[in-house]
Amino acid sequence: MIAGDTSENVDHREKCPIVQSIRTIGGEWNTIIIRYLLDRPMGFNELLRTNDRMNSKTLSRSLKNLQEAGIVERKVLSTQPFSVQYSLSEKGLALRPVFSALGEWAEKWAQGEVPA
Repeated sequence: MIAGDTSENVDHREKCPIVQSIRTIGGEWNTIIIRYLLDRPMGFNELLRTNDRMNSKTLSRSLKNLQEAGIVERKVLSTQPFSVQYSLSEKGLALRPVFSALGEWAEKWAQGEVPA
């Protein structure tokens, strides 16, 4: 708890819809995955190539978390050779306007900024 916070303030933050949304969507890697799956369904290696800072372990863990949250769906296309496709569920596709708004915000405020 932050100094000066009352339990009422902490309870309010825990119930905040924005905080709940961020917790459901997850961090940077989940957001990047959702961004690319908004374009089209993709295979594991296609997703891996979208960002050269992401490794296969991170991608695998993020996809699993997004599946558990009901945002991403996994479909086995074939077993010989093994091929899987990831796509957004209805819940994931509902994020499209949120990501559009983030893109508009970034065009105005975050252009040229280098991530830490």
